[in-house]
Amino acid sequence: MTTPALLPTTVIGSYSVPDWLERARTDYHRGRISSVQLGSIHDVCVKAALKDQELAGIDIVSDGELRRDNDIDYVLARLPGVRIAPTTKDSAYDYFDAYVDAALPEDDPPELGLARDYAFASAHTDRPAKFSFTGPFSLSRRIHNHGYRQPADLVRAIARLLNAEMHALAAAGATILQIDEPFLAGYPDEAALAVEAVNIVTAGVNAQWSLHVCYGNRYARPSWEGHYDFLFPAVHKAEVDVLALEFARKGYDDLDLVTRAGWDRTIGLGVIDVKNTRVEPVDLIVARLRRALRLLPPERIQVNPDCGLRHLPTPIATAKLQVMVHATRLVRDEIDAHARGTDSGAANQEDRSE
Repeated sequence: MTTPALLPTTVIGSYSVPDWLERARTDYHRGRISSVQLGSIHDVCVKAALKDQELAGIDIVSDGELRRDNDIDYVLARLPGVRIAPTTKDSAYDYFDAYVDAALPEDDPPELGLARDYAFASAHTDRPAKFSFTGPFSLSRRIHNHGYRQPADLVRAIARLLNAEMHALAAAGATILQIDEPFLAGYPDEAALAVEAVNIVTAGVNAQWSLHVCYGNRYARPSWEGHYDFLFPAVHKAEVDVLALEFARKGYDDLDLVTRAGWDRTIGLGVIDVKNTRVEPVDLIVARLRRALRLLPPERIQVNPDCGLRHLPTPIATAKLQVMVHATRLVRDEIDAHARGTDSGAANQEDRSE
């Protein structure tokens, strides 16, 4: 299937994680099931998440990040030179204790397996599939660093290892890649370093690149608060095509801020609050899209939830995606009608329902 030229819908990455899957992962960490058994469970979950997204009408799907305990360990435990303490997690969602004792080995780095996970997902959907992963700055925040005198050098080293894996992903057919930096809002003075690392990751890899920055989504709670002004002017240097941000929970004043700051590429517009189980009315999502269209042309808006859906019950997650798709289609129709001169321009009219 081809992606709509106007207002394509997508997800940020994670999909609803049922309690039984979390229990199965904990069983694995405690030695009660094997990695082969857990892998089979993950295969089933990924296929189900893809089907749910397809049935909801999402244009650009993801594997739901359903092979991951959390946003950090999935990548961190695969990096050469990162030592994971031999402790059992109380819960699969807990973070490992990770250590770097010496400079990370960067010559001929092994493949991390991300390309294999992407290939499985893309083989089980007829939609464009996005692959998302946590970026080097956020990964570095969960490492006990004894290998680099300057913490920034650890960030750069992780970025170089990820760049090698991005080439493997591209070779496997990945064309839509997303870097998540959920910890950056907690370290706003480090935006320039995070952007430098993003550019190391993307270097030489031909793909549509997104950068997702939010305020945290651990246990469906934000870790920080603030505004996106800390991203500027540093983010202008990011070699990415889409900046995917959280708006629905926080309100849309930051959208004014981002446009005033001169961001001239696509915005991933968060229109679904993932920290709230209330399913938004269609009219509310339509109003949010109309508000964005007063600031941005439709070809520069991608429609998505604020963050991942992992903490929402599956019926709520699917209902929110269905509402998002329905509202987006209504606004696309308004834009088309206005372009044909058969409508008064509803997509551009002022809407005060937000």
